[in-house]
Amino acid sequence: MKLSYKLVAFSALILAGFSCGQKQQAGQQAPAAIAVETYTVVNQSVTGVDEYPSTLVPLNEVEIRPQIGGYITNVFVEDGQEVKKGQKLYEIDRSKYAASQQQAAALVESAKANLAKLSKDYDRYKRLDEQDAIAKQQLDYAETAVLEAKAQLSSAQAQYASAGTDFSYSVLNAPFDGTVGISQVRLGAQVSPGQPLLNTLSSNDPMALNFVINEREIPRFNKMLKSDDNPDSLFRIRFGDDSIYPFNGTFTTIDRAVGRQSGTIALRVQFPNPNRELIAGMTVNLQVLNQDLGEQLIIPYKAVTEQMGEYFVYVVGEDQTVKQQVVKLGTEIGSNIVVREGLTAGQEIVVSGIQKLRQGATITTAVPGQQ
Repeated sequence: MKLSYKLVAFSALILAGFSCGQKQQAGQQAPAAIAVETYTVVNQSVTGVDEYPSTLVPLNEVEIRPQIGGYITNVFVEDGQEVKKGQKLYEIDRSKYAASQQQAAALVESAKANLAKLSKDYDRYKRLDEQDAIAKQQLDYAETAVLEAKAQLSSAQAQYASAGTDFSYSVLNAPFDGTVGISQVRLGAQVSPGQPLLNTLSSNDPMALNFVINEREIPRFNKMLKSDDNPDSLFRIRFGDDSIYPFNGTFTTIDRAVGRQSGTIALRVQFPNPNRELIAGMTVNLQVLNQDLGEQLIIPYKAVTEQMGEYFVYVVGEDQTVKQQVVKLGTEIGSNIVVREGLTAGQEIVVSGIQKLRQGATITTAVPGQQ
């Protein structure tokens, strides 16, 4: 009886172990479906832009500095005033330079009179020489005197020109239309050649905008520069308060070389500035239209996962299993993003519960917020 009891107990133990193994094997073969939220890929009309931090610079800008010494006797402009080309800005005491110019003019007249007298003497000596009425040496002296008089006249004329230049430098005029800054000197200040800085003049309209791109983007911008059919709104300005400048820009320049250390290159766009809303030195964001224009595939950005520099999403198959799909992304639009390659409209992708998934996992659609 004891032996029979032990055999029965051992048989029961074997059956229980076999049954447990079958349950574990069944569990491994059919894992539970993972509850996720999904999204059906659709086309939407979008306007994709890339943004670049940029700085506004005037097309023309010059420092106004004195080229002669003296006292400031007149300041013709107010701080921040718009001026026209040739308009007077500053005046340096002119009395000394006017006197120098008059003195130089008198020297020129004297040199001219001396040359005229010596030229007449030379002509008379030539006639006498033809008649052998004077010594040859006297004619040579007369000729030398004429040459010296001509040299003296040239010297006097050079002094007069120099005096005239100094006199003209006593009034500083605007070399182009623009706006002056805050004056660095006041009436009565003493100045010397080159010092101090009197003011700065900047042109206003158009205004240039400089920005920097990575060398990988050069082919794209080269095409823009050479194309004649770019959209009018290809270049726009976004201010710090998120408002958009009402005028569009014109792409004008790509710098001559890529920076050896930075791997970047500078570009320039010009913007009209009729209302003086653009001020030199302002930092703004340049918006450049990209290829994401019109009907594009849009998905929630949260559906995207990055691994080793690649982006992918989980695509849902007909058997409710998921497969990783590499995608090429475009412009962010709020909480969504454009997909340029890797998906087609109508495909279903996972947007929530991604962290639980792996390749080939089985899913079930969950009610949002109740996973």
